Amino acid sequence: MLLPLTLTAQEEEELPMAQEQADSTVLVVPYEELVVQRLDALVDDTLMETSQLGLMVWDLTTDTLLYARNHRQLLRTASTMKLLTAITALFTLGTDYEFATSLYYKGTISQGVLNGDLICRGGMDPMFGHKDMAAFVQALNAKGVKHIEGRIVTDATMKDGDKWGEGWCWDDDNPILSPLLIDGKATFADHLQRELRSARIGTGGLRVVAGRLPADAKLLCTRSHHIDEVLQRMMKESDNLYAEATYYQVAALSGKRPATAADAQKVERELLDYIGLDADRYKLADGSGLSLYNYLSAEAMVMLLRHAEREPHVFERLLQSLPIAGIDGTLKKRMAGTPAQGNVRAKTGTVTGVSALAGYCTAPNGHRLAFSIINQGIRRSSEGRNFQDRVCVALCQP
Repeated sequence: MLLPLTLTAQEEEELPMAQEQADSTVLVVPYEELVVQRLDALVDDTLMETSQLGLMVWDLTTDTLLYARNHRQLLRTASTMKLLTAITALFTLGTDYEFATSLYYKGTISQGVLNGDLICRGGMDPMFGHKDMAAFVQALNAKGVKHIEGRIVTDATMKDGDKWGEGWCWDDDNPILSPLLIDGKATFADHLQRELRSARIGTGGLRVVAGRLPADAKLLCTRSHHIDEVLQRMMKESDNLYAEATYYQVAALSGKRPATAADAQKVERELLDYIGLDADRYKLADGSGLSLYNYLSAEAMVMLLRHAEREPHVFERLLQSLPIAGIDGTLKKRMAGTPAQGNVRAKTGTVTGVSALAGYCTAPNGHRLAFSIINQGIRRSSEGRNFQDRVCVALCQP
């Protein structure tokens, strides 16, 4: 038999309030479920009827998969290929690596005359500029050189003679790949001769010849630029020459002169295998993503980002080089005024028929996410960019 419920005066006052709170209770859907719902709705788009999509989102905080759609589909990467180049370089070259170009001489200096050769050894530094060339000439001045009786020897043996990358389109505005660069152009020897004349260093009939650095050559000057400087422009502005220059620094690790693209690819494949992927599944062609022969997957990109995030010294350098949504680089005009602004840090990629985005963001629950989105077979790159922006907003909004 049930006894009648008797309430105290205080309980009678609190009962309406408790009932009101119960009536207004809203079921809170976990962030992970919300994201899946949002992304499911986004991928159910008419864009996917005529194009391919590779999409993967990984929760780095819990080290679990958050979302995937065709994440193992092999697709062209466009300039997101620069992520593989940058991450490989940071792990293999080190975070304090310097891109260097050096000036040597062979012979004797007597009474202001260099009786011998100037030797320029190229290190494929894309940042070597007029100030660096002026420093070379100043080094000659410091030695008291007023006249040169010899040759200019250009040592470009760091890499092979291929001026373009494998699979580059002939009608693109492609950079020329040379170990001896000035202001990004393969006109090093011409600029050196002009600088010598400006400094009133006599050259007579100075000839320019290709050759190798002699063992007994003496160093006059080395000019270098830090890998952080190179990565800033390579990633934020998506500079293809800077990416290829970094790619061939990795290739040179083989110790071969000249180094080749295949040497860089070998190092990249070792990294892909190391992080648990099957490198044989992918096609690697260049360091910039200009090539139409590159084939990776959203999964491969995300696993690379995951591996980089696990090494603080690498992650810090990589993160600071990535464009920031609505703030700078190739993302400056994207996602502004959305929850993704200032949050998403990612590498963009665009070639004909392909648009891609891969990088990091922080979810509303404080978890760090890594993501890769590849849209292939699209008629307009804006279609891919708009889709990618919506995905990023879905990841960042509460």
